[in-house]
Amino acid sequence: MSMDASLTYNLSPLPSLLVVGALLAFGPAMFVWLRDGGRTPAQRVQALRVLTLFLTFDLLLFGAFTRLTDSGLGCPDWPGCYGHTSPVGASPQIIDAQNRMPEGPVTHAKAWIEMLHRYLATAVGALILLLTTLSWRDWRRNREKLRAMPWLPTLTLVCVCVQGAFGALTVTMRLFPAIVTLHLLGAIALLVLLCVPVVRGEESRRAWPPLSAGARRLLAWSSVLLLLQIALGAWVSSNYAVLACSDFPTCQGSWWPDMNFSQGFEVWRGLGVNAAGVPIDFSALTAIHYVHRLTAYGVVPLLMLLAWQLNRTKAWRVQSRVLAALSILQLATGVSNVVLGWPMLAALLHTGGAGALVLTLTWVATKAQWRADKSPAAGRGSVHPGVGP
Repeated sequence: MSMDASLTYNLSPLPSLLVVGALLAFGPAMFVWLRDGGRTPAQRVQALRVLTLFLTFDLLLFGAFTRLTDSGLGCPDWPGCYGHTSPVGASPQIIDAQNRMPEGPVTHAKAWIEMLHRYLATAVGALILLLTTLSWRDWRRNREKLRAMPWLPTLTLVCVCVQGAFGALTVTMRLFPAIVTLHLLGAIALLVLLCVPVVRGEESRRAWPPLSAGARRLLAWSSVLLLLQIALGAWVSSNYAVLACSDFPTCQGSWWPDMNFSQGFEVWRGLGVNAAGVPIDFSALTAIHYVHRLTAYGVVPLLMLLAWQLNRTKAWRVQSRVLAALSILQLATGVSNVVLGWPMLAALLHTGGAGALVLTLTWVATKAQWRADKSPAAGRGSVHPGVGP
């Protein structure tokens, strides 16, 4: 990709971008705070947690939309657009880049998509900073009651800062596949870190029985393999290997097509090239695609087995059905991406389904553990102690 290598970091629009993010966060935060004005402070913080989790999930989907529309380099510098807060100020540079490369990554539409993604990311960061501040404030006011320090919100704040760094590197390293993959995995980590306090903040009096030993093992293995599958899916997407196989269940008419695993899974290399800068073979893209597909053959049945195990207990049946439905959705959208040529809707649903699966497994694990911590046996030291908010 021939682009001006001097366009990397230009921090001049950073203050105004932070203001935009703060304003975007202020609106919904104040709406939640005023709407729940008659509730307790803890209930209002819980509503703010739910809002932040919702917007982070939206950010995950919008990030996928940015990638699918090839808008990741719509503004080839960071954090602004050609040194401006919005594409409006960068219009002359965008027109010039588009005239020089009519089929290139820079257009007004792509610039706006990229900048909207950055605005939303900044707003989510502002909300996470607010939640962290509120958590430390509450801990200082109630140290005797809240014995555990609020390290989880602090870790979430650190994670969103790291995500910002990966977002910058995604642009300045020109969609380096390893960086793009880590950026997606960071988004998944944020969903987990935000979901845990949301579940703990619920006030439901419903009795949640502990998971059986078998269900716990299934939950652990499902979580590990799902994370691996998401990483492989991110590697497929970041290398644009989705269409390396256009048929299903075979690939290129074969059950074992020609695959170059060493090139395909060489981690530290640029997009479409090996570490030496030589273009990789198509067989490398085939290997990337097919490994993701083969892993799905193990992950989906394991998730369905976990759903069946949860369904045996009445209290967990809603979660079991959600888990089963999402697993079927992932299989259907994965196949659709292949046989229909990677349609936008299927691709977005595939990304959203992966995030929803992570949230569902996190919800089950957190609720089961939290209820165990609240059980009478906790007072006798038979379970692990609870963790602060």
